[in-house]
Amino acid sequence: MPKSHRIPIETATATGSPPEVAAVHHQADSDDWIVFCHGLRSDKSGSYEGRCRRAVREGYNAVRFDCRGCGESDGAFVDATLEARLADLRAVTEYFDPDSYVLFGSSFGGKMSFHAAATDDRVRAVATRAPVTTTDTFDEYRSTIDRDGAVQFETGERIDRRFLEALDRYPFDDVVESLSVPVAIFHGGDDDVVDPADSFAAARRLETDVLLERFAGEGHRFSRAAEDRLRKRLFDWLEWAGGESGRC
Repeated sequence: MPKSHRIPIETATATGSPPEVAAVHHQADSDDWIVFCHGLRSDKSGSYEGRCRRAVREGYNAVRFDCRGCGESDGAFVDATLEARLADLRAVTEYFDPDSYVLFGSSFGGKMSFHAAATDDRVRAVATRAPVTTTDTFDEYRSTIDRDGAVQFETGERIDRRFLEALDRYPFDDVVESLSVPVAIFHGGDDDVVDPADSFAAARRLETDVLLERFAGEGHRFSRAAEDRLRKRLFDWLEWAGGESGRC
């Protein structure tokens, strides 16, 4: 049975009780772990619950969580920069404290996963779906922020200059220089949010084993059939990656 957790995030600016992120642990009788990172304006619900259930069937302890300002976690969305989200991920992995684990990230969660894996020796493999690998993805937001000071989404969420400044502090060059674990990238061929060409460019630059699959006809959000195929391909690949570098 999945178990919900509230994980405190210690910050230098927090007063009173620290903010908490909401996490769900889908338990398996195993020492293998996979942690899922959602996208910029997403949360841990929906497809992440299905991915976690599949992970348990494949023998993995699975964790999904909401970054601050998203879903059931504390905080304001506008404060959820890349640095804040990486701190949330770090707190989650320290809380569950696996000896090793796999990271899976979608879209902006893919960027989180890449940068976290580049600095945490416990990460054994990184899988991503439509990962953000270049700041060009946010050029439209950048021009709006330069003009108006912030971008206001139709749902009321907002990002400001701090989001872009944090993004600029984490170039993909850092990942290329440091990442040494196997990588899988799955990308919809008709994605009009994150350019599929960015994933091909990233794969060419990485100095490690890379699986790159283009899902023809799929956009930034996958159809149910594509999501089912992604899950199968993910765990087939992890079985191979575990054979190459020890069980993932």
